[in-house]
Amino acid sequence: MTRGIAYGSNPDTCPVRALQVWLEHTSIKDGPLFRSLRFGRLQPRGLDGRDVARIVKRAVQEAGLDPAHFSGHSLRAGLATAAAAAGVSERAIMEQTGHKSLTVMRRYIRKGSLFKDNASAQVGL
Repeated sequence: MTRGIAYGSNPDTCPVRALQVWLEHTSIKDGPLFRSLRFGRLQPRGLDGRDVARIVKRAVQEAGLDPAHFSGHSLRAGLATAAAAAGVSERAIMEQTGHKSLTVMRRYIRKGSLFKDNASAQVGL
């Protein structure tokens, strides 16, 4: 699949810059963009769900969080939640995440946007 990824405002967390570094180090010219490293060697096949889960859990643990609460789907849910909190349209979120169902996509949006455009905050209580 092809997705547009914008430059981030912080060079340390910019996905485009991180991808450029990855491509420089791997010299990938065709085939899957994201691949496993096994025993220090780049594998020809793309990442599968287990690979992504392992990467997420390792990063979460290194950040001092409990990896039991995170999975590969945390990336998709995190993007959907952050985009919704930033006011991105549901259509645009679905285009980026690949969701086909509005109902399913809305389940990915976590409580991070609970107080964004909140009715009780708008009535002056």
